[in-house]
Amino acid sequence: MGVTTSIIIPTQRRPAGLAVAVRSALAQAGLDPRAVELIVADNDQRPSARDFVGSVAAGAPFPVRYIHVPQAGVANVRNAAVAAAAGEFIAFLDDDQEAPAGWLAALLAARQRHAGDVVFGPVRARAPAAVKAHRAYLERFFSREGPTEEGVTPGYFGCGDSLLRRAALPDPVTPFDTARNRIGGEDDLLFGTMQAAGARFVWAPEAWVWEDPVPARLTLRYTLARAFAYGQGPSSHCAARTPPDWPGVARWMVIGLAQAALYGLQAAFKWAVGAPDRAVALDRAARGLGKTFWFGPFKINFYGRSL
Repeated sequence: MGVTTSIIIPTQRRPAGLAVAVRSALAQAGLDPRAVELIVADNDQRPSARDFVGSVAAGAPFPVRYIHVPQAGVANVRNAAVAAAAGEFIAFLDDDQEAPAGWLAALLAARQRHAGDVVFGPVRARAPAAVKAHRAYLERFFSREGPTEEGVTPGYFGCGDSLLRRAALPDPVTPFDTARNRIGGEDDLLFGTMQAAGARFVWAPEAWVWEDPVPARLTLRYTLARAFAYGQGPSSHCAARTPPDWPGVARWMVIGLAQAALYGLQAAFKWAVGAPDRAVALDRAARGLGKTFWFGPFKINFYGRSL
């Protein structure tokens, strides 16, 4: 039997998180080890994760491969890993995530039951005990919630905790747009393209993972900037179409202005009275602003830093 499923963990200078993610991937249960491989794709200029991956590969239950991708960029590292993968199915796990033992089996089972092209599972963020301010908001921000029932879903989510059928990809070797190397959203662009082509998305509530955001991200400064970038997505996607959907861009910009005004006023009131959920309104206002200011100098680069 050959490899049918490739687990991919992209990483960049997160040794502690990578160790947790890799060990959880190697502890997957209910699978034929002859049909699985693990690929760790290191996007550091130096091959900083090579020694660790080599140390765990010797005693692993299935093949573990290390690839070095020094060209900075989130799309670059994902593409290199997909190109190297042998599997018909590709499961993505982030280097700040931890998968329970039944994670991959649950993704594969849901895909088979619903003939899915992409399967998504829930993400449950957990903040360290030291994080007190806006803790509920921060954990929810980094989490992914969805229906309690398994089944076909009309929407799509991010790449972390997902299973892709290679044959359904628009490009089976380099599916991620390198124009998104620095700003992110390469997965949204891919899944949006697949959706337009009629791809079948499945939600698998049993295929959940933990996420441990790095401490530096557990701040309003980071999450609000990220919320602004998320808000840019719909407008950017319309502008990136061939030909560009300028009426769609205009519609999202108007919606964004309305959201920014409404939630901005709500946030100001909640902040004045010290409401515990005040950060939520500020987050929604930031997403509205992102829909309006999506172009040129307003783009925020979260990825692609090589040093």
